[in-house]
Amino acid sequence: MAADYFDSIDIEGCAVGSILIRKVDEKLKRKLRLLAAKHGHSMEDEARNILKAALAKETQPSSNLYDAIRARIEPLGGVDLPTLPREPVRDPPKFGK
Repeated sequence: MAADYFDSIDIEGCAVGSILIRKVDEKLKRKLRLLAAKHGHSMEDEARNILKAALAKETQPSSNLYDAIRARIEPLGGVDLPTLPREPVRDPPKFGK
């Protein structure tokens, strides 16, 4: 089955994909244009570089909530919480007569 022309084009044995992004906020587009000019790139090159950088980051899903919280807090220096004294266990409440 032939590839859809708009999905990818084969250039010298290397498939190159293309995408079209609609409904881009004007402020976002302006920021992209300014960032591209600052780096001496076209808007297309700048968007491609941003996508590459964002998708290159390998994120491992946390195995549990503790690990997820620790991963966020640890780079900030952590949090020291005071140790609370233990108290005896209370009797359960009695409902009824």
